[in-house]
Formats: sequence, structure tokens, C-alpha cells
Amino acid sequence: MKLGSLKSRTSRDGQLAVFDRDLTRLLEVRESVGTLQATLENWDRTAPDLAAIYESLNRDHAMGRPFDWSELAAPLPRAYQWLDGSAYLSHVERVRNARGATMPPSFLEDPLMYQGGSDSFLGARDPIVVQDEAWGIDFEAEVAVITDDVPMGLLADRAAGHIRLLVLVNDISLRNLIPTELAKGFGFLNGKPSSAFSPVAVTPDEMGDRWDGTRLHGQLKVYWNEDLFGTADAGADMHFSFAELISHGAKTRRLQAGTIIGSGTVSNRDLKQGFSCIVEKRVVEIAEKGEAVTAFMRFGDTLRIDMLDRQGRSVFGAIEQTVEPCR
Repeated sequence: MKLGSLKSRTSRDGQLAVFDRDLTRLLEVRESVGTLQATLENWDRTAPDLAAIYESLNRDHAMGRPFDWSELAAPLPRAYQWLDGSAYLSHVERVRNARGATMPPSFLEDPLMYQGGSDSFLGARDPIVVQDEAWGIDFEAEVAVITDDVPMGLLADRAAGHIRLLVLVNDISLRNLIPTELAKGFGFLNGKPSSAFSPVAVTPDEMGDRWDGTRLHGQLKVYWNEDLFGTADAGADMHFSFAELISHGAKTRRLQAGTIIGSGTVSNRDLKQGFSCIVEKRVVEIAEKGEAVTAFMRFGDTLRIDMLDRQGRSVFGAIEQTVEPCR
């Protein structure tokens, strides 16, 4: 099924809605659980009823109502936990090589992961608002999972059973602020503003054979200013599975229902697939040409991130954003 959240004046967690498979209609759900967060906290009880609504929406085209994409918040407008991994080692290698750093052998066994701000996420049509172009505005196209309650110390071979929903992410980065922050040895803050999410989150069964239980396969299409920038396959070169990322995140703590765990920038070793972020293209240019040719985003630039099913339909709805100055 496909679930999302409408923007709400009365709840910062939005209003839960069920969407039809073609993403043309929605039905608001106010009874018993009014938010996606509450749904995740009571998944075993709520999911069957929502699945029944979803099937009815797909059968009865008079059910529900049309909607405008701008009505939608992120599926989880805020979350108790946002953990972003870096599961694609081709991305890690390229970025580290650009600053003269090799990849330690431990990176093959121990995932990179950071804890990001999750008190406020952007909807798929919300603008990327930045104070200064000189901060190096970049997008990062990712896939992510949303979990139910995960116990501390859970091993990877049991973690997949806690995945409830899949989403797309634009993990926005301000590249020129990040080096100074990392040099302090205390992680990201200003270099990682609020991330944006696809209009809807989908249950893994919606993906058919593209979901293998721990990885999502399929091209993540990225358009920058309407030009195709990348078509990396999300499953092809994902070194750490979502099960491994969940287990890593839960090593010393319980993860509460509604925890979002990102894959990190989707990246393929085959350069013909393009890129899912600007910085990776820049480091390849440095390696091949001696300098970066591609500039970071500027005010007025547009971005589109999407994934299509085998019939050419958008699975999650597209993330479509414009870069705007802070006013």
C-alpha cells in the first residue's frame, strides 16, 4: 500500500492519507490513528485496515478525492530518529579520493552512519531554501526504510522483519560548510539542512521482485534543471543491506517506531549510470580532467528524483524542488 501525510494546521505530524496505486486519489484516515507515526507504533493493528482501504481505492475510482502535490508533507513530517548510512562504497571511495584519503579496510565491514536532524523534514514539493549560494548546494538522491520498534542488539539476519515502509530521499548537503565541520571531529550540523522525502511511502510488497528483502532494486532517476543527471540502480552496488544498516543503528540503543534509515547517496561503479549527487561528478572530473567543471546548484535551479515501476508509473511520486534564497 501507499501512505502519506497531508500538511495540517493542527498537527505537526500531518494527517494520514492512503493513496491509490496510480497516485491520482487519496483518502484521509482520521479514525483511531490520524498520523503515520501512530500507524507505525500500532502496525499490527492498523496495517490490515489500511490495506483494506488501499484495495478499495484501487477498485473503486469514485472513492477518495484528487489531490494537489503541494498539499503533501513528507510521509513523516518529523521523526524520532533519522540515521543515514553510506552503503555505496563507490561513492565513498570517489569522495575520499578527491581529498587525498584512501578508504580504510574497516569500511568494508563497519558501515558509515550519521545521526541527522529529524525534527523537521521537507515535503516533496517544498523548496530548498538556503541563505548563500556559496555554501555549495548539493542534492543526494537516496532510498530509505522506515521501521517499527527495533530492539537493541538486533542481528542483521532478523532486522529485515522490522522494515515497514520504503521512501525516496533528497539528503540535501551544503558542501562548502562540511569540511570545516568534519575537521572539528564532531560530525555534521550546518552542512546538513532538512532532508526532503517522496510524497508517499510504500510497503515493500508494492515493489514486487524489485525488493529482495533487504535491498531495493531499480533505477533512481535524477533530473537537474530538467536534464537527466543519473540513473543509478539502487540495488546494484549497495554493499551494506538495509538489514545490516538497521542492525548497526540498533547496536547500542532501541530504535523507536518511525525510525528512518537512509542508504546514503545511491552510486554505481559504472559511470555510464551517471550520478545521484553533484560532488561525485565533480570528483570524477577532477580525476579525469584535473579540475571540477560542474558547479553546485544555484538559486532557481530545479531537481527531480523519481523511481518508476515496470509499467512506467511513478512508485513513490517524484521529489520536485526548486532552490530559493532565504527571505
